Amino acid sequence: MNASASQPAPVAFAALRHPGFRAYFLLSALAMMADNIEHVISYWVIFEHFKSPALGGFAVVSHWLPFLLFSVYSGSLADRYDPRRMIQIGMTLFMGVSILWGVLFITGTLQVWHAAVLLIVHGLAGVLWGPPSQLLLHDIVGREHLQSAVRLNATARQLGLLMGPGIGGGLLLWLGPNLGILVNALLYLPFILWLAVAPYGPKFRAAGAVVATRAVRSLGDIWRALHEIAQHRVIMAMTLLAGCASLFIGNAYQAQMPGYAHDLGHAHADFSYSMLLAADAAGALTAGFVLESRSLLQPRARTACVLAMIWCVALAGFALIADYTFALVLLFVAGFVELSFNAMAQTLVQLDAPAEMRGRAIGVYNMFALGMRMFSGVTVGLVGARIGIHWSLALSAAVLFVVIGLLMRFALRGTAGTART
Repeated sequence: MNASASQPAPVAFAALRHPGFRAYFLLSALAMMADNIEHVISYWVIFEHFKSPALGGFAVVSHWLPFLLFSVYSGSLADRYDPRRMIQIGMTLFMGVSILWGVLFITGTLQVWHAAVLLIVHGLAGVLWGPPSQLLLHDIVGREHLQSAVRLNATARQLGLLMGPGIGGGLLLWLGPNLGILVNALLYLPFILWLAVAPYGPKFRAAGAVVATRAVRSLGDIWRALHEIAQHRVIMAMTLLAGCASLFIGNAYQAQMPGYAHDLGHAHADFSYSMLLAADAAGALTAGFVLESRSLLQPRARTACVLAMIWCVALAGFALIADYTFALVLLFVAGFVELSFNAMAQTLVQLDAPAEMRGRAIGVYNMFALGMRMFSGVTVGLVGARIGIHWSLALSAAVLFVVIGLLMRFALRGTAGTART
């Protein structure tokens, strides 16, 4: 009997067969939507009050810098303590930030330092949500359906990203920023309440499950965590893949979309401009549902690398193309393969990490995958100010393509015969 004959056949939307994951999917999408509603309302008020590009730049840095600095700590804590409680703390911080925005808006006392502090707390809340939520997926669905859970979790985030701006704009028009931001605070509450009673976490794991005993307390501990990751070739390769993708491109091209739209002949904030913004997210949503409905693209490290290389080609083509319709198609393809390779890389990290260090492995992965996005504004944005945003994106994509090729050549060398490479 061959190996494939003994393995269970892939199941469409496998993670959704778990009642707990169905609840998690809906509530995490709601929380992500609330996160983006807060961005819509708070960024609009900040702009109206201060007209400060520097504060807008600080909002981006404060969002991603905590992932770079604290993801490993967060993952380590999730190894040692109940990830549900960490997520609850994160959701409570999100909720508190929205309430404080509302108080400052209503009283008319908002100052720059208020905005800076709330933006920092919002970023820290994201770190408390990130690694623990990924660890909780493993508790909810187990190893067999982990890729399905990771892929659908990424799809839920895309749903929140798509719905948040529209609903946030609606709240601004209907209730105004003062009441709108307070209503938004309530959207985090269902997730907090569900986590209070959800039967997952350390005390619900099987008897004898390994629990991490070593904490991460210093930079030396972070270095040791990185050294541990380096001993696992697939984890190291997927972490480097995610980190390089974030460093060279990340989501910086989305911030430059007005410039691309202008050069494609759509300089006004109309439907055609919105389509450019939505095409990437629509591709990611389609990937989540299509791949899950057919149980396609089982996790392999080399497959993740090839998908990332296709992402590079699609974005380079978008940067250099002059046709609006073809640009939409390329953005759709970019969104499709981006979700595919990111979900696959994250799945491989969780599957290959030993139980006692799974949280630290996820923390290191998040540090690279999300924290490095802070620097993509340099590779695409600042370089684009010198050579043009089209050439900066195309050049970044070309360099990343070569880096991924080298990653496949060296980091995955000698692993062709293993199951997940």
